[in-house]
Amino acid sequence: MNQPAAIRYDQPAYSAAAQQLLAREPRLFINGEWTDSSHGKRIAVEDPSTGRVIAQVVDASDADIDRAVAAARSAFDDGRWSTLPPMQRERIMIRLADLLETHGDELAELEAIDNGKPKSMAMAVDIPAAISEIRYMAGWAGKLGGETPAPYTLPHGAMFGYTLREPVGVCAQIVPWNFPLLMACQKIAPALAAGCTLVLKPAEQTSLSALRLADLVAEAGFPAGVINLVTGMGETAGNRLVCHGDVDKVAFTGSTDVGKMITRNAADTMKRITLELGGKSPVIVMPDVDVKQAARGAASAIFFNSGQVCVAGSRLYAHRSIFDSVLEGVAAATPNWAPRPALDPAAQMGPLVSAEQLDRVMGFIAAGKRDGASVVTGGDSPTDQGYYCNPTILADVNPQMSVVREEIFGPVVVAQRFDDLDEVAKAANDTCYGLGAGVWTRDMATMHKLVGKIKAGTVWGNCHAVIDAALPFGGYKQSGIGREQGRQGIEPYLETKTVFLKL
Repeated sequence: MNQPAAIRYDQPAYSAAAQQLLAREPRLFINGEWTDSSHGKRIAVEDPSTGRVIAQVVDASDADIDRAVAAARSAFDDGRWSTLPPMQRERIMIRLADLLETHGDELAELEAIDNGKPKSMAMAVDIPAAISEIRYMAGWAGKLGGETPAPYTLPHGAMFGYTLREPVGVCAQIVPWNFPLLMACQKIAPALAAGCTLVLKPAEQTSLSALRLADLVAEAGFPAGVINLVTGMGETAGNRLVCHGDVDKVAFTGSTDVGKMITRNAADTMKRITLELGGKSPVIVMPDVDVKQAARGAASAIFFNSGQVCVAGSRLYAHRSIFDSVLEGVAAATPNWAPRPALDPAAQMGPLVSAEQLDRVMGFIAAGKRDGASVVTGGDSPTDQGYYCNPTILADVNPQMSVVREEIFGPVVVAQRFDDLDEVAKAANDTCYGLGAGVWTRDMATMHKLVGKIKAGTVWGNCHAVIDAALPFGGYKQSGIGREQGRQGIEPYLETKTVFLKL
């Protein structure tokens, strides 16, 4: 796809605040202090908009992980967090949210230069959502309690039974690279509200905003050891956390393959786990829609965040009667999604996160072409400077193709026709995933019928990828275990204790 001549791929200069963070000595945040690693291994930090190395972070050793877990263990066991009055825990969490808001512009810039997403998008989506996760969950700190059910098999008045809800303990929070700060806050907020302590490990590709978050944790006044931050590789630092005997719970967002590994490794110690994994979400467009509006929505569903979204609308199903018009509408929207450097004020879509991810996406496109898919638009990279992929539409696909079956995690949508509800519901469910789905129709009867037929954790009607801290989020089938957000999001961080008292 030919790019407009006005697009330049020169990343604008970083702010002084960003430069200051990038220049810091790589360290870990353990027991309330910035501390050196036990060895000198580092991970290079790249700016995806340029492909250049801009900083380094610690590649944590086993000894580093052990220190972080020990700090969290001590902080949990002595009750310095869990025994605080809930009102006090809530206030400290709210203070952290306020600090995130104060430093929102700086954090959005860090997300942009670390992940590649446009700063404007991070400022509009990532930062407010991260703040809302903490504020919402902070409110639960004072609303958690047990029940007093009357015994069923015992004489009235003979026994008094009740339940207690207690924090599960030390939590390992392992977050992905597509929404670094948002996912970090989505993980730590329910753990903190429940009274747990934690070790946070950001993705090795995108650790910058988590490092800044640790500064704000210290400023907010959390007791030492409650929140610990370690940077490092998933297969080493992440695996050490998952297998550690003093970790009681693991929360992970990432690929399904890694989620399966975590499930196996956590089984030895029967750790509690919540997993938010992959997706191959369908977007279904019925013939009664405003085609232009639905096409714009379908384009946004796949091209937002360069398609690096677990619920990206990567499978487009349009009714045969409007298929060509919908496809034309999505194609017409692609110039607005032409990738630009993350700090370009005009950017709606930035580069992919890494060279590895760009190779993966281009590999899928090449495989689709070999299998017989036709490229409606895109399918290429506009420049060799940075990791850019043009928004891509593939047609003439079939359900056996890898581009239809596998999660690409890039700005690539496969378009298919359908004739009736049963047919499209069957096609939508023909996947090992079940994270999200979108339905576009004006007919509420049709909407409700499809909602009932589709096997997915979230179904959006006439919109896509809307999340809210008060509503649970998670997947069916191989898209995960458990839910995040809402009341259901704090439940995995609590154990239930039953008490019987003879009267």
